[in-house]
Amino acid sequence: MISLVTGGCGFIGSHIVDRLLEEGHVVRVIDNFSTGRLANLEHQKENRNLKIYQMDIRNKEEIEEVFEGVDYIFHMAALADIVPSMQKPWEYYSSNVLGTYNVVECARNVGIKKLIYAASSSCYGIPEHYPTNEQAEIQPQYPYALTKRLGEETVLHWGQVYNLPVVTLRLFNVYGTRSRTSGTYGAVFGVFLAQKLAKKPFTVVGTGEQTRDFTYVTDVAEAFYMTAVSGIVNETFNVGSGGTYSVNRLCELLGGEIIHIPKRPGEPDCTFADTAKINQMLGWKAKVSLEEGVQKILENIEYWKEAPVWTPDSIEEATKDWFKYLGK
Repeated sequence: MISLVTGGCGFIGSHIVDRLLEEGHVVRVIDNFSTGRLANLEHQKENRNLKIYQMDIRNKEEIEEVFEGVDYIFHMAALADIVPSMQKPWEYYSSNVLGTYNVVECARNVGIKKLIYAASSSCYGIPEHYPTNEQAEIQPQYPYALTKRLGEETVLHWGQVYNLPVVTLRLFNVYGTRSRTSGTYGAVFGVFLAQKLAKKPFTVVGTGEQTRDFTYVTDVAEAFYMTAVSGIVNETFNVGSGGTYSVNRLCELLGGEIIHIPKRPGEPDCTFADTAKINQMLGWKAKVSLEEGVQKILENIEYWKEAPVWTPDSIEEATKDWFKYLGK
């Protein structure tokens, strides 16, 4: 089997690459290294079944050749984070929407077995019901969420109109080794781990009682693999841990002092995936508990030594546009 992973040098993508290589797949990776890192696949550099192409999915003519002969496509490449999506909406739209258009068009032209798209649970916005199932109202709160949703709609529409075999997976709060360490203020784990290494307090938003469906990255990679080799097409699944955990509980597991910063508009008090559909149709269920996942991260904490160390003041400055645009 030949598999293509867009964004394969990124956080989740690199774990999917590992899973595919473990199964004997020949793997091609497209990554422009805007957030992905070659270091994430350094341990696979001698593997002859892996080929990495430094390309941008926004350039259809450039990437087309990499799709030749491909069986499975795992479309992970995207820009993430909330604040930059408000500051640079075109960057997000061109990457997450038009880039996805290029990927599905290239896929349509080569007769693939399956394309699996990394959708985002942020499409649900602030849900009315928990756990949240796939029929919940779609109400994105910021451009990142919107562009990921438009990418998902594109993938599903190509499945409907052109008979492209596709599945979209809506991911909930993925964490684990190799998570991003960019200079952008974003996901809680990257912020907390850099603070822990620097012996600084964890900057907890609001009371810390808000909960998140923290899902370990190898469980997510397994969901992508199982989806690919299944006979299921033209479906959408939530991918979550089966639980929801407070930020305060996360701080307990990481171990360290806490300092509180203001609650932010447009953020749900809870994320919690209803995973009944993927459990029943695919037989997938998360295996790694939050306690086990945090332990795995702490064993590899040096990975975050170059990540920025955020303080209340620098967070306030970095999130000004968040409050400006969403705090209405």
